[in-house]
This record gives sequence, C-alpha cells and structure tokens, in this order.
Amino acid sequence: MTEKTLMPDAAQPAAEAPASEEAQPAAEEAASEAAPAAPTSETRTRAALNKLVSAFHAYYDVNLENPIPPFVAEALFSLHDEQYVFIKKAKVSEADIKEFVYFADGEELLLKERYEELDKIAWEDGLSKAEPKANHRSSDVTLVIVAGAVAPDCAEAIRKAKHHVSYKFTFHGWSTYRVVVYDLSKGTILYNRRGEELKKVFDKINIFS
Repeated sequence: MTEKTLMPDAAQPAAEAPASEEAQPAAEEAASEAAPAAPTSETRTRAALNKLVSAFHAYYDVNLENPIPPFVAEALFSLHDEQYVFIKKAKVSEADIKEFVYFADGEELLLKERYEELDKIAWEDGLSKAEPKANHRSSDVTLVIVAGAVAPDCAEAIRKAKHHVSYKFTFHGWSTYRVVVYDLSKGTILYNRRGEELKKVFDKINIFS
C-alpha cells in the first residue's frame, strides 16, 4: 500500500484574500498620489515664461518682485548714448533710449478680450514712464505673452496691433509698440509689424522644448 503524505496546512499556498471595500479607495488614492501628474497647459506656459524671462537678465533690469498686475514680470533696458568728435569736450550728440517690456501668462487659451486687456495696460503704463526731452530718442513698449494656444481672432488682432506717439514732432523722441506672442500648441511666435524688428532675437530663445 502506498502511503500518501499530506502537506501541512502552513505549507499550502494561501488563497488570495479579496481586498475589502474600505482598502480599495485607499489603494487607489495612494496610486494616484505616487503617479506624477500630467503637466497642465497653465504650468507649461508658466515654465516657458520663466525660461524666457531668464534670458533677459543679461541686458535688462528684470523686476519679478512687484510687476504691475496682471503681468508676472517687467524688464527695463536703458541706454545713454553720447557721440564726440576727436575729444570728449566736443560732444556732437547724446540720446536716451529706453524699452519697457511686460511679460504675461496667456494661460491655456489666449482670447482676444484677454489680449486687449494686456495690450491696454502695457501701453498705458509704458507710456507713463517715458520722459520726453531734448535728449530723449525713444521709449518703446514691448508686450510678451506665452500662451498654450491663441484664438484665431486674437492672432489677427496681434498682427494688426499698432500704437505710436511722437513728442514735439519727434524733436523730443517717440514711443512705439511691439507685440511678441508664443503659441506653444503650434510652436510658433506671432508678431505685430513693429515686433518683427525683434524676430531675430526671439527666434534664438527656444522655450518650446
């Protein structure tokens, strides 16, 4: 007779216990917390905007502490240019040149109404800082926006944007307006006509990757 040996109960593989109803939500919550959240359009625009602002530190005075709302940063470029003939006492001319730059987060979708609000605030604030006088050449205003996407009618308004002021028939200089808008969804940059003057500069600042 063949003797059969039975495995002890402790050695037998235990049946998998079903998870209780209370434990399942806790496990799902823990898994959701462990998994990295997919970046939203808003976080992408702010990260790209931060990268763009960083590129201005070399030549501009950047204000991150208290920019005028609703902008996230401002930058100032200031140059006093003097020209002489032969010796320093023989000054031919001198000129003050300034540029006021406003950086805005266009968030998920830049609508025309939102753009027009930013346009108005940037132009009026920049213009208030101009100091026209005999040696003043220019005080230009530049609006820079980073958006997840740009509405079609807004893109058209950006291309047509135009502001210009001359002081005493340009004898005391002028102020012009430039607009630069990054569209992250298309990987493109929109400019108004004056903004095209900055195309070579902004094309070198890659914030799309």
